[in-house]
Amino acid sequence: MLKKHSQFFKSLNFIFDIAIITFLWLFSYYFRFYLLPMQPTENIPPIREYIIFIVPIILIWGIVFNVFGLYRPRRLTSRVSEIYDIAKASSVSILFLIAVSFFLKRYDFSRVILVSFWISSIVMLSLERGLFREYLRFMRKRGYNLRYALVVGTGNLAQDIMKKIDLHPELGIKIAGFLKDKKEATADNKLQSKIIGNYTDINNLIREKNIDQVFIAIPLKEGEKLLEVLKSLEDEMIEIRVVPDLYQLAALQGGVEEFEGMFLINLQGSPLYGWNRVLKRGADIVFSLIAILLTSPLMLVIVAVTKLTSKGPVFYRQARMGLDGREFQMLKFRSMRIDAEKETGPVWAKENDPRRTRFGSFLRRTSLDELPQFFSVLKGDMSIVGPRPERPVFIEEFRRKIPKYMLRHKMKAGITGWAQVNGWRGNTSLEKRIEYDLFYIKNWSLFFDLKIMWLTIWKGLISKNAY
Repeated sequence: MLKKHSQFFKSLNFIFDIAIITFLWLFSYYFRFYLLPMQPTENIPPIREYIIFIVPIILIWGIVFNVFGLYRPRRLTSRVSEIYDIAKASSVSILFLIAVSFFLKRYDFSRVILVSFWISSIVMLSLERGLFREYLRFMRKRGYNLRYALVVGTGNLAQDIMKKIDLHPELGIKIAGFLKDKKEATADNKLQSKIIGNYTDINNLIREKNIDQVFIAIPLKEGEKLLEVLKSLEDEMIEIRVVPDLYQLAALQGGVEEFEGMFLINLQGSPLYGWNRVLKRGADIVFSLIAILLTSPLMLVIVAVTKLTSKGPVFYRQARMGLDGREFQMLKFRSMRIDAEKETGPVWAKENDPRRTRFGSFLRRTSLDELPQFFSVLKGDMSIVGPRPERPVFIEEFRRKIPKYMLRHKMKAGITGWAQVNGWRGNTSLEKRIEYDLFYIKNWSLFFDLKIMWLTIWKGLISKNAY
């Protein structure tokens, strides 16, 4: 019965897709020749040439969408991932359509129609899939269209699976029970009442409980048991998902890649690769140029006042650690006396620090001493948003005391950051600062950067912890 329901929803999805694609193809014709007329009415090609191509379009889109897995159950797939797959499938489909029309030679479709059809198909199909998904989530929350799962394992990994599935009833996955190793002692935990058998009972339980999928959460130390369970599932027509125990070691951007048929598990990495790197660098260049242009009169005033009120250079360069542990020279307006650390050595600034100049105290309190860092951003040493860079002399101590401290260097250092807009700057908890920095790196997006920039301006640059 569950398989029939799955096929029904798959067919329904396909019918909706075809209906939308057909409508958009005809609407693109109407849009080009009637809403945006660019040629005399008598030169408008007959619509029958476009109607004839509906059948090839249905075949192309149907086959390509199927190849991209857009008609498989996607309960555990994010909405963003589905939109990305729709965009890729639609782009491939439009290229096939152009190729077919080129080889037939008889048909020379308007480029405006092809572009509008391509863009509108991505938008409308994504919207349709989103609405369809919301409908299914609504039904699943009420107990319809459920899938039943077994979890092999009873450790922390298995408990994590239970918690995550319980948090998302809209997925429509109900755990029928947990399986434990026969030699495993009876555990006094939350799973005790849900354990329905041993690993060796899995084949019988799949049939008895009408199981659709199995989550294997066997600890890394029981590798032989994992192979035995997988061997017993070879002939079962169900979905099998292995939750690698290695994920407990993942620090940043954990994930799975395929290399020449071999699956590689990433335990840590940077979110900035490919287009993400281009987007962030592009935003840094644009916003730093705007900031320099807007603040250049103010910076000239600061230069003049600094020269008039204290001896020494206007700017101060200091070694800081940036992306991947590389050192760079960070530029600031000088706010302290010359040779401020001659007697004390490298130390953190403190409240009412006697080393500051009178004007320097104002600069630090208002964060105006940071303005020259926009030139560091333009140069590429820093980013506008990112973890605040620290001096190498302090980092050696921090990395010994604070777990995962060095992971903050998987992102380019920033003028402002998630920790700073939440109040963790200056002489505050390093542990909390690292927590916020790592959260930023794990959840990075261009929109997140824009949010932090806005919060930096909205909350003001003055901080009680800026000494």
